[in-house]
Amino acid sequence: MTAILELKDVSKRYPTGTVALTDISFSVDKGQFVSIIGPSGAGKSTLLRCINRLIDASGGEIRLEGENLMEMNKRTLRRTRVKIGMIFQHYNLVERLSVIENVLHGRLGYKNVFAGSLGIYSAEEKAKAIDILQSLGLEEQVYKRCDQLSGGQKQRVGIARALIQEPKLLLCDEPIASLDPNASKVIMDQLRSISKVMGITVLVNLHQVDVAMKYSDMIIGMKKGGVVFKGSAEEMKDETIFNIYGSEASELGIDIGESYAS
Repeated sequence: MTAILELKDVSKRYPTGTVALTDISFSVDKGQFVSIIGPSGAGKSTLLRCINRLIDASGGEIRLEGENLMEMNKRTLRRTRVKIGMIFQHYNLVERLSVIENVLHGRLGYKNVFAGSLGIYSAEEKAKAIDILQSLGLEEQVYKRCDQLSGGQKQRVGIARALIQEPKLLLCDEPIASLDPNASKVIMDQLRSISKVMGITVLVNLHQVDVAMKYSDMIIGMKKGGVVFKGSAEEMKDETIFNIYGSEASELGIDIGESYAS
């Protein structure tokens, strides 16, 4: 299978001298579900932001469908970025706007400045937004303001906004960190369905090792800005987890025998 995303020796050093990423290399196939785990400060969020160039890596290569994102000018990057959906821990919604308005913001990458600033969307785009919201169980919330929603509902709106971009790759930065276990399971089930049914590649940053082991085709373990593990859930051993988390493993209550209720 051909890799849709390839990272080679990606590094990130800030002007202060702080090194956030060191020689990150891995590849991801189309439709794979990949979890990135590691303690706070391991570089997980920095890595996702380098992949979609919310921040620029200091070195290496990041290729999406063979094209090096790090060499793209602003115009080419804007055109390519519609292929990369992003889901945030704190949703990044405009709370005063309705659910459907927030979802339609996912189409802005396809608009010229005039249409985008005026919020001009086609009937087809609006119909697609409603279809996606219905598929995520939000048909009764379409016209509600986002500040009226629960955390789990807000995260599903974030997923819908990403899906209306028609992305090839979905980057999820701690998407369940602010949610209770029931809402977390709904979100993870939907992300896995997006991967398996729609064939969209999904990269998820997680703290929860048991969740990563249940849902992932591949797990990447990060520590101090580097990759210390790449493999399947079956290859994750106790010593691997403690190598990634150290003393934080017991503080987080990590138990690899525990899994989400199916």
